[in-house]
Amino acid sequence: MLPLLSDDVWTLDETAESDIDQLMKWFPDAAATRTWGGPDFRHPFNRHSFAEDIHWGRMATFSLRSPAGELAAFGQFYERLQRINLARLAVNPTMRGQGAGRRLIEMLMTLGPQMFSCSEFSLFVYRDNVVAANIYKSMGFKVTTYPENTALRDACDYLTRPVAGLEIKNAP
Repeated sequence: MLPLLSDDVWTLDETAESDIDQLMKWFPDAAATRTWGGPDFRHPFNRHSFAEDIHWGRMATFSLRSPAGELAAFGQFYERLQRINLARLAVNPTMRGQGAGRRLIEMLMTLGPQMFSCSEFSLFVYRDNVVAANIYKSMGFKVTTYPENTALRDACDYLTRPVAGLEIKNAP
């Protein structure tokens, strides 16, 4: 399979079904699963329930591969409230702190507007997921009031940023 995007070292491609087995290992407990997948993601999970809960085959689903070809990060997006909503963003625990998450988001933000005609990106982040929130904010995302009533409102921030017009800042 040819990559959808590449920076000559890292590549983004559609997630292969075989990636699911490795991805499942990144979430060893209910708390990690909830932080990543949200309150409705089942835990404990099996391969079938995991595939159902990531909406396998029904949502744009991507894998970032390291220069060595390893599964480095995973992410999805879909249209929600006339925005490209980034969802279920995760970095391989063995590769955290190496820029894989930022690289994944940058590539998803490059690809998203090719699939959806929206002027903004959006995402949810649990308020206690400070590392992820700081990455998103450094990339130009701003906390915004979510326009619908949802249980996530009490535990999560809703962040948005324009598709164009903001420079992505490097993290300190």
